[in-house]
Amino acid sequence: MSVLPPQRLRALRTAVRARLLPWFARHARALPWRAEPRPPYAVWVSEIMLQQTRVDTVIPYFHRFLARFPDPATLAAAPLRNVLKCWENLGYYSRARQLHRAAQILVCDHGGKLPADPAQLAALPGLGPYTTAAIASFAFGLSLAVLDGNVMRVFARLLALPADIGLPATKKKLQRLADALLLKDKPAATNEAWMELGALVCTPRNPRCADCPLRGVCRAAQTGRPEAYPRKKKKMKVPHK
Repeated sequence: MSVLPPQRLRALRTAVRARLLPWFARHARALPWRAEPRPPYAVWVSEIMLQQTRVDTVIPYFHRFLARFPDPATLAAAPLRNVLKCWENLGYYSRARQLHRAAQILVCDHGGKLPADPAQLAALPGLGPYTTAAIASFAFGLSLAVLDGNVMRVFARLLALPADIGLPATKKKLQRLADALLLKDKPAATNEAWMELGALVCTPRNPRCADCPLRGVCRAAQTGRPEAYPRKKKKMKVPHK
């Protein structure tokens, strides 16, 4: 079952190729983990660091971490305390512990290299559906569509989606849309373009609709109330007693 009527889906796919990708080519930030060639190890480290952490915060940590632990074998052999020290003040320290454990698994089971098989990637500690798809796409060029918070917000506005994006059914619908809009010949560029659009233009507050390459096909922009989307159920406050 298609997530959208065929005509609407074709219009969005056309806009992705004709407008979104050229916009991304002009406006993509020069981030260190985007430098070509992209070693899978560097992509992995960056994606783990970027979980719940701002890009500008991650950049110096990324450089220091790769200088100290330039490959999975070096990371696996290091004492955990050294890894945690290098991670100090980045927060969410379970990420560092999972990186360290995953590096040991890579050395033991995968010859010290990240596997290109998405199923094997997903079996590593700390890799959920988004991270698995991102590494598979950015490091290995596989056609897996990513769905992070930025992408969900962009899609919710494109569709003027009335449903709560916190619901599992809504997330499944958005994942199907991401899969349908992924350009198979340019999976990494498509994924990063969506993420960059959400980070730079389709922001949570004060989205810059006038600068958006997809404003002509965006239902939320056409309503004049883009910030009304995505819809989220308000969390109930826990009463203080």
